Amino acid sequence: MELFLMTLVQGIMLGGLYALVSLGWVLIYKCSGVLNLAMGEMTLIGAYVSLTFYNMGVPFILSIVISLVIGLVLGILTERIFLDKLIGEPVLTVIMVTVGLSYFFRGIIEFVFTTDTRLFTPPIFSIEPIRIGPVIFSEVFLWTFIAALILLVIFVAFFKFTKWGLAMQATADDEMAALSIGISARFVYSAAWAIAFMAAGVGGTLLGNINGLNISVGYLGLLVLPAVVLGGLNSIPGAIVGGIVIGILQNFCGTYLDQFFRGSVKEIAPFVFMAIFLLFKPYGLWGWERIERV
Repeated sequence: MELFLMTLVQGIMLGGLYALVSLGWVLIYKCSGVLNLAMGEMTLIGAYVSLTFYNMGVPFILSIVISLVIGLVLGILTERIFLDKLIGEPVLTVIMVTVGLSYFFRGIIEFVFTTDTRLFTPPIFSIEPIRIGPVIFSEVFLWTFIAALILLVIFVAFFKFTKWGLAMQATADDEMAALSIGISARFVYSAAWAIAFMAAGVGGTLLGNINGLNISVGYLGLLVLPAVVLGGLNSIPGAIVGGIVIGILQNFCGTYLDQFFRGSVKEIAPFVFMAIFLLFKPYGLWGWERIERV
């Protein structure tokens, strides 16, 4: 029972990390209907910016703030330079552009920061684990989970109660109709990429505090895809729930199944689960179900 409880709690904490990165996926899809395959590299960029300023002596919180500002600018520039001309074009075209962006960003990251693992020096979070009864988990996972919950409240309120949030949802639902009532699609897409860059940067910074930061961290962007699909591609609460569920699933597979199979079952289990889940709920738990009348 102690092993079960520890695996469950650690899975929830790991899910909080996945949820942070999932928010970036959901924000862009919710506002533009585009599946952004460059999310892993966006996570890396924000993390490396925070790490660079922190290792220069800037306080950690201020480093994150600087990363958010730079993420805001990079998000707007990315949309203006690469995606602005694609407004009104088929969604598949835009998705393929994001594939190109992922390789472009990765090349820049490797050129500027190299592929060596870099650490936050001195460490930000205590290396002493937190103990609650039989359960043991790292402090960085606790703060990641708290950050995911805070961002959940902020984004839900933004999309539900603000004019800009409602405009973003309207644009994703029907771009032509949104344009006809005066909503600027250019502004909506720029804002979506800027916010996604910022959310991904926070997730990447916290992730880099676990085992250090290197280019392989970018693969987390694809690893959280099952979490996004589970919750629904345009559901912010779904991103949080999906991230937690996938974190629990992965942790249980690692604890109970890896010992019986060669290789890492926990790495492929989320994708197997996603494939099976899509057979029964293709729109996810809270995704918008599109009904087309002929």
